[in-house]
Amino acid sequence: MISLVSLRLPRLNWRLLGLLVGSYWLTGCVDSFQPEFNATVNVVVVDGTITNLPESQVIRLNRSRADPFTGRFGNIPLTKAQVQVIVDGSQVVNAHETVEGSYQLPSDFRGQVRHSYQLRFRLEDGSQYESSPQIMPDVPPIDRVYAQFNPRVPRPNQPNAFMGAHEFYLDMSDPADQQNYYKWDWKLYEKQAWCRSCTQGIYAVYNIIPGRYMFGAYYVSGDQLYEDCFNQPPNVAREGGPPYHNELWYYDYTCRTQCWEILHNYTLNLFDDALVNGNAILGRKVALIPYYQRSPCLVEIRQSALTKEAHRFFKLVETQTQNTGGLADTPPSAPVGNVKNTANARENVVGFFGASAASVVRYWLDRKDATGMPVAAFDDKGNPLLNNEELFYALNGRRPEPEPYPPYTGERLEPKMQIWGGPPRVPTAICVPSDSRTPFKPEGWQE
Repeated sequence: MISLVSLRLPRLNWRLLGLLVGSYWLTGCVDSFQPEFNATVNVVVVDGTITNLPESQVIRLNRSRADPFTGRFGNIPLTKAQVQVIVDGSQVVNAHETVEGSYQLPSDFRGQVRHSYQLRFRLEDGSQYESSPQIMPDVPPIDRVYAQFNPRVPRPNQPNAFMGAHEFYLDMSDPADQQNYYKWDWKLYEKQAWCRSCTQGIYAVYNIIPGRYMFGAYYVSGDQLYEDCFNQPPNVAREGGPPYHNELWYYDYTCRTQCWEILHNYTLNLFDDALVNGNAILGRKVALIPYYQRSPCLVEIRQSALTKEAHRFFKLVETQTQNTGGLADTPPSAPVGNVKNTANARENVVGFFGASAASVVRYWLDRKDATGMPVAAFDDKGNPLLNNEELFYALNGRRPEPEPYPPYTGERLEPKMQIWGGPPRVPTAICVPSDSRTPFKPEGWQE
């Protein structure tokens, strides 16, 4: 099966940092290896950067914890924290929790160059933490962004296999007589046709009334808005309800409104201007955008200025996440950043709170210069995919499986679950705003 799921890895954030925590303890970067110690790991993970852009300013707090029995690591959002950003050592700006573990500053808040920002937060258990102050450095503008199509880019995790992709480059002028540190990121907006996948369930617009069934074959719809997957209750057959299907199955639902998939880079791209101070930086490769589908897309290239402290931290993370994995590699070390427990300086806190001015260019990629077929033009059986299936297959490694439409006659089988009442089947699904999806037309989209 051709699958490019690995290309959809999230941008560097608490998930990746949490993974590094596990690598740290399991590889024994302390004085001695203690096999029972990995089951006691319990560290706070911080991810947040103040920018000067008109965008949401969000701080994410999580805890990376090992299961005491299996030793396996998981990330738990830290909820109900009191989170503040201190501006220039005096002004206090409060953040509010939007989703579990994510704390957003007021919508009109923007960072300013040469001003200082410090994170302070208090967890529900009373523990208090603070970062070192970060003075936002200025960033030069991006002079030019351009893309070239490459039909033979190595496929991730598939030796001797290739795919088509656009390689993005930029030109910029580095200011003279000062030390500058840069980080480049990209964000990709792709038009998405499929908004919800239900595993062993069906999409319900309204709530399903518990314990009520019709003719032993139907679940019964209520009248309260639900807009989510409804999964089979485990004891439904014993209660006189519809049969329970044990096998793994999916139903996928198209979008009710316009929807865009948001994909991010998953590797770090850092630069220290020590060798080019004051000269032009030309042809810097900043993005690789796979030929996911024939439709155009929008690519956002971001150039961020880092403090020396932030650059040192990200360089450590880059070393631990993008090394070759060979025997000669230095074992990973915990990416402890600039956040400390105010009452216990010995506690390791993973992650970094920073302040970065950024320059952004949005590039409309019409893909008219692309040659060959998209990365997921065919399924694993060699059957061609429809245009609205290409992106879905590239991200999920399978074709969409729509719920069967009525009438259920002839070769058209009945769905594995049916609902009595509610809107006609099959419903469309809402596009839920998140870090990876938006129903709002991105700035720069040309259709």
